[in-house]
Amino acid sequence: MLDAPTTASITDESLVRRALGRDPQAREELFLRHRDEAYRAAYRLLGDEHDALDVVQESLMKAFARLSEFDGRGGFRFWLLRIVVNTALDQGRRRKRRKYVTLEGEPTSLSPDDDPARGLRRQDLRRALDEALENLSPTLRATFVLFAELGLSYKEIAESQDVPIGTVMSRINAARRKLQAVLDWERLKDLG
Repeated sequence: MLDAPTTASITDESLVRRALGRDPQAREELFLRHRDEAYRAAYRLLGDEHDALDVVQESLMKAFARLSEFDGRGGFRFWLLRIVVNTALDQGRRRKRRKYVTLEGEPTSLSPDDDPARGLRRQDLRRALDEALENLSPTLRATFVLFAELGLSYKEIAESQDVPIGTVMSRINAARRKLQAVLDWERLKDLG
């Protein structure tokens, strides 16, 4: 007797075909595969956990409602990320990015042997980077987040944003220059 294939061995394209046939397990598997990456992108674009969760939910609902429009070009992952980025940018335009600092700060992966100041410096750097990201245009921020946070290649970003690779390269370069300028200024302020 042959074993059924594990869900990990089933391609996204196969799951999309099954989801189009109203298979709830296929929809759930697509959701589980891509929710974390969708959340990371939305969070880095909006800076707020609740807004990011709303965007992920809205994006997945849009994706499943429009699944028949998916043409397979670039893959489901990139198609979904495009929806997430566009939904996050729309939400960001509707509501200014809210600044907040949690009392507990960002979780760190400190071991007992680590210097506690190191974790604080990481938190400060993360906070400074988040603030610097706020100063980028939505287009530059989205491109940079896809590259730096999600690790997409230039080609993958170009496909997800439906722009030429050269445009992606220039956006990432511009974002790096602007982020570096802001972060250098912050460092100079701290020294003075």
